Parts: sequence; C-alpha cells; structure tokens
Amino acid sequence: MKMMFKLVLTPQAHKDLDTLEQNPALVKRCKAVKKALGYLQINPRHPALNTHKYTALKTASNVEVFEAYAENHTPAAYRIFWHYGEGKDRITILTITPHP
Repeated sequence: MKMMFKLVLTPQAHKDLDTLEQNPALVKRCKAVKKALGYLQINPRHPALNTHKYTALKTASNVEVFEAYAENHTPAAYRIFWHYGEGKDRITILTITPHP
C-alpha cells in the first residue's frame, strides 16, 4: 500500500489558497493548484509536478525546500513551495504563488 502524506499548510499557504478560491478570475489556476496538491499528497515525485530542490530558499531551521509545479508553460505559472515536515508522513506547504 502506498503511503499518503498529510499536507500541513502554513498560515501563508492558507491565505494563498483562500485568495485563489475567492477570486472568480482564478478558477482555472485554483483547480490546477488543487490537482497539484493531490499529486503531492500521493507522490511528491509525480512527473507532472516537476519537483526539485529550490536552493534560493531555506527555512529558519535550514530544512531543504522544494518547488512543485501547479502550472507549466503559462505566464506567471503557479508554484507550490514545500518541505518534508516532522515525521515521514508530513509535507508542509510554505506558500502557493506565481513563479518568482
């Protein structure tokens, strides 16, 4: 049986997701982000996510941060920045944002 990860959203990630959900102009982006979060929960290495280390950002405790694609080949494509949380079954979502 495959392990499912528990997604833990930071206050910033909650705010980012709320913004997407509340803006009618961002329905398509919101759907893409939710789909990517689903993939992340099942398999952080899913090919559609194009997950890779994001070396320009580290947490206060110097934990490796990863970037996953919610969209690709789109202007200001959305990205999900995350790290493995406490325990092997947790992923902490730091922020959901347009590509920096």
